[in-house]
Amino acid sequence: MAHTHPKDPNRRFYGTVTVSDRGQVAIPAEARRDLGIEVGDKLLVFGDLTFGLALGRADDLLANIPGLARVLGGLEPPVDE
Repeated sequence: MAHTHPKDPNRRFYGTVTVSDRGQVAIPAEARRDLGIEVGDKLLVFGDLTFGLALGRADDLLANIPGLARVLGGLEPPVDE
């Protein structure tokens, strides 16, 4: 069960994961459900050497942050249908 931030219900803590010997981690099912992450989705991985890693759905980030695709070098923003 996710723990919700006391002052911001949009922030949650989903627990811990273990890095496998291949460098893989599993995203908790509740986090995938809450964030709409589905099989085959592409995630962007951001890192800060002080604070750690952050993940975001590529389609959402590219659609909502103007110029991000250019900065990231060739990723294409989703096309509205």
